[in-house]
Amino acid sequence: MKIAVVGTGYVGLVTGTCFAETGNDVTCVDIDKSKVDKLSNGQITIYEPGLEKLFIRNLREERLRFTTSLEEGIKDAAIIFLALPTPPGEDGSADLKYILGVADHLGKIMTDYKVIVDKSTVPVGTAEKVHAAISKNSKTEFDVVSNPEFLREGVAVEDFMKPDRVVIGASSERARKVMGDLYNPFVRQGNPIIFMDERSAELTKYAANSFLATKITFMNEVALLCEKLGADVDMVRRGIGSDERIGKRFLFPGIGYGGSCFPKDVQALVKSSEEVNYEFKILNAVMDINEKQKLHLMPKIKNYFNGDLKGKKFALWGLAFKPNTDDIREAPALYMIDALIAEGATISVFDPEAMANVKGVIGDKVHYAENQYETLESADALIIATEWNEFRTPNFLRMVTTLKNKVIFDGRNLFDVNAIKELGFYYESVGRASGVPTNGNYKK
Repeated sequence: MKIAVVGTGYVGLVTGTCFAETGNDVTCVDIDKSKVDKLSNGQITIYEPGLEKLFIRNLREERLRFTTSLEEGIKDAAIIFLALPTPPGEDGSADLKYILGVADHLGKIMTDYKVIVDKSTVPVGTAEKVHAAISKNSKTEFDVVSNPEFLREGVAVEDFMKPDRVVIGASSERARKVMGDLYNPFVRQGNPIIFMDERSAELTKYAANSFLATKITFMNEVALLCEKLGADVDMVRRGIGSDERIGKRFLFPGIGYGGSCFPKDVQALVKSSEEVNYEFKILNAVMDINEKQKLHLMPKIKNYFNGDLKGKKFALWGLAFKPNTDDIREAPALYMIDALIAEGATISVFDPEAMANVKGVIGDKVHYAENQYETLESADALIIATEWNEFRTPNFLRMVTTLKNKVIFDGRNLFDVNAIKELGFYYESVGRASGVPTNGNYKK
C-alpha cells in the first residue's frame, strides 16, 4: 500500500518507518528542508530505541523516502496520515493551524479518492473541520478518519509494531476497509482493531492520557501523605498494585509527569470541557498538583542547607522527562534548574541523551558533564530527576570519594532507603522516610 505521512516529528517518523517495515511504500513530507535532507541521507533526527535500525533498513530498501513537496508526497498515496504539531495555545486549547493548513492545501491538489487520517492528538470535532477544509477546495471523493496514536516514548517501536489496540474512528465503510487492511499485520496475535465514530476516537486519546496522568498524580498525593503519616509509599504501591482492578503500572511516585503528551492533553481536555460549559474538576486538580510536584524536592533541599543555597553546587542526574528519550518538554529537571539558579546555586548536569536539547533551550546556565560522575566533583549534593537505568546501580564508592557531602535528593526513588543509609548517605526521596545515617558520617 502506498502511504504518505505529513510531518516527520516523533509520531510521524515512527509511523512512517513502522509502516514501511511491514512492506508499505511510505513517503514522509516535511516543510523543513534541512530535516528532510538529513533523513534522506540516513541521519535520524530523534532518539528512540530500536527506531534507527528500522529507519536505515527501509531507507536502503527504498520503502521509505522523504520530500518537502506535499504534491509529490501524496501523488500516488491511498492513505495520507497527518502527524502534525498541535501545540497548546495561550488558553490551553490545541492549536489546529498546521493540520487545517495542510487540509486546505490537500483540497487543492487531490485528484482521486484518498483516506485522510488524523494521527495527531486533536480535540473532538477536528475530523469534521478537516473534512470541511478539504471540501471547500475539492470535489474529489475522500474520507477523513481519526486514528490516534498511543506510543510511549522509549518503547514506541514496540508499541507500534505490537499495539494493545488500534482505535479507528470512521463513518465510511470504504475507509474502514482500507484502514483494517493496513493494520491487520500489526494485530495478528489477536489484539483488537476497535472501530468507532470519529468523535469517540478523538476523545479516546485524551481520556486515556488524562486517566494515566490522574493515576500518577494520585500516587504523588499518596506519597505526600505518606511523608506526613510516616508510611512508606513503596509498600502502599505494592499493596494496591497487586489488585487487578488497579494494576501495577503508573503507580510510581516522583517529581511529576512531563513530556509532549500528558501536560498538553490534560490541558486540552479541560479546555474542551470548558467550551461546553463543563467543569472537569479532577483534571483541574491534576494540573495544579503536578505543577507543584515538580518542585517537591526544593523544600527538602532548602531545609537541609538551612535555607541558603547561594554558592552551593549541585549535581543533577537526568534531564529528559523520562528515560530512553531525549524529549525535555515539560521535564521536571528544567523546573529544578530554574529554581536552583534563582536561589544562587550552580549546577552540573548529565543525561545520556538530552543534554544537546537542554543546551539549545537554556544555553550555558549549567555545566554539561561528560558522564554522571563528573557532575559530582566538589558538589554539595546530588539530585536525581530521571530514572535512567545507569543511575540505578552506580559506583557508590566513587560517589563517596567525589561528592563534597554524602547527600542525595532522589526524585525517582531509585535507591533502597536502608541500604543507602548504611553507606553513610543522607538521603531524601518521595513518600518515604529520610535516610539519615546512624553513624553521622556525612557532612552538613
